[in-house]
Amino acid sequence: MVLGWLLLLAMAVPPGARGAKDCAFCELTDSTQCPGTHVHCGEDEDCFTGHGVAPGLGGVINKGCVQSTSCGHEEPVSYMGVTYTLTTTCCSGHMCNGAAGTEIGQREGAAAAPSLVLGVLLLPHLL
Repeated sequence: MVLGWLLLLAMAVPPGARGAKDCAFCELTDSTQCPGTHVHCGEDEDCFTGHGVAPGLGGVINKGCVQSTSCGHEEPVSYMGVTYTLTTTCCSGHMCNGAAGTEIGQREGAAAAPSLVLGVLLLPHLL
């Protein structure tokens, strides 16, 4: 009986709440588009978006995973021979730094619903 409840609980917990998470990743770019690809981060990492500025020039952007202690820091980065001041902004949700992070999260939640229904249907057989 306990095993059945644990199985049901494990299926009901959203993927981002289990520790490690997926984040969007893209290399440093001067493009306004940085949709990113999926990358799996460590349990002690957060998703981030980095915005870089240099006097008289357009900005740069990048995304990925970073240690929580590095969030909010400024650091110099070099891109195309220019040094930019990059500020890292972190977020803690699953794919929260993606261009459509909220939509992705909603789709994953919707995908979890059939698993939850399946778990409820299998529960009497596990008891």
